[in-house]
Parts: sequence; structure tokens; C-alpha cells
Amino acid sequence: MDIDFPLVLVVLTFASGLIWLADILFFRKRRLAAPSVDVVDEANGPKEPYLVDLSRSFFPVLAIVLILRSFLVEPFQIPSGSMLPTLEVGDFILVNKYAYGLRLPVVGTKVLDVGDPERGDVMVFRYPVDRETNYIKRVIGLPGDTVRYSNKQLFINDQLIESEFVVRLPPVEVRREDLGTAEHDIFHTMGRSGAPGEGEWQIPEGEYFMMGDNRDNSNDSRYWGTVPDELIVGKAFAIWMHWASFTSLPSFKRVGGIE
Repeated sequence: MDIDFPLVLVVLTFASGLIWLADILFFRKRRLAAPSVDVVDEANGPKEPYLVDLSRSFFPVLAIVLILRSFLVEPFQIPSGSMLPTLEVGDFILVNKYAYGLRLPVVGTKVLDVGDPERGDVMVFRYPVDRETNYIKRVIGLPGDTVRYSNKQLFINDQLIESEFVVRLPPVEVRREDLGTAEHDIFHTMGRSGAPGEGEWQIPEGEYFMMGDNRDNSNDSRYWGTVPDELIVGKAFAIWMHWASFTSLPSFKRVGGIE
């Protein structure tokens, strides 16, 4: 069973804070005024109950982690090869949680509008089919766009997105694509007839069309549709560590920004 870490963090933070606050407002005065024999420390006076002491110690730490993780930066690990060659399996990335607006933890409601996703951004979002799962893809289509994918060629608003051949690394061909904001490399599988996920899509207002850079091996908007704004988690901006598995040593060689 998967653990909803954001929900657990919110519950623990508020529970510890409420216990500590209740003790300050109601119970500490009584304890100081009439300490019982079993809770008196000769050097320091009345002892705090174990639960209060635990809450007082952990609440500041939990609160800081909650604020950082919910509103500033959150780490993720890449579990699949759908974003190759930009992101490898085992990459640990940092996600800017405020780039597209501040959102309440757990519910994801936007409380402050800061900015909108731009074409070419690498974005983390909750998978529309299973909202407990986080996905990462590249923003291809913006609200109001028409996206077409045919014969491994990408068209946005009837304009062909140019891609330049880089190298063949069987079984893939590497091409460099320019979405108008920044260039990035993509993979095409060699020798595969046709192009998976062909079609044309009209992007509704408030939604985004996402595609993986590993174009022939990516479960993305071509198969399950667009991503509503309320499912956005944040913008990936850095790779800070690579660790393919717990059986191998972590590598810190691939540190830097995401293209």
C-alpha cells in the first residue's frame, strides 16, 4: 500500500502543533501551580508529559519541512525512461513548487498565481488517470493550441517543429528539437514502422499537452489526454544526484540544470 506522504506530513505537523499549543494555553499553568509528586524534577521543576515533550521537539522541524516541501522545493526520483535522454532512470531532480503559483498541500488548490507553464518546460504533475501518482513530461501544447503528431513529426498550430539529426545510437536516433524556448534532445526508436500516438488534439483552456522526450516510449497526453492546471506540481529545474538503484553507489557527476 502506497503511503500518502504529503497527507502524513500535514497531519503530523498539525497534530504536534496543536498538542504543544494546548499545553501552553491550558495545561502548563496547572502543572506549575500544583505539580504532582510523580512529575517533579528536583532540578528543573515539573516534567512535561512525554507526548508534549515529543510534540515540542518535532513541531518546528516538521513545520519547516512542510513549508519547504509544499511551497518551495521538492525532490523527486525519475522511475522510468520516458524522458530520455534529458532525464535518466535514477536521476534525482529538484522541482520548483512556486514557479506556477502557490498551492495548498494535499488538496493542490492554488492560493497565489505566480506564473503559467511555458512551452518546453519539464513539469511534474499528478497523473490524470491516477492522481496519487506523479508524472514528469515536457510541456508541448498550451491552452488554445492545436497539436498534431504524424510520422514522428510534431506540429503546433499547423507549424512543423523542426528537429535536427544528431547521431544514431542503435536502437535509437537522437534528434535536437527546438520548441522556441530552448533546444533539447529527443529519442526516436529506429526501425519501428509508423509512429505511436499519432493524432491531433485541441488543447482546452486551463489544460496542457505533455509529451516525453523518448517519443516512441512514453505514456503521455497522446494516450490519456491533457493535464488540468489543478494537477500541476511544479517545474523541474535541476538534477542534483544520480542513483540508479540501492545496489549501486550514488553518482554526483550529473549535477546541473535541466535543458
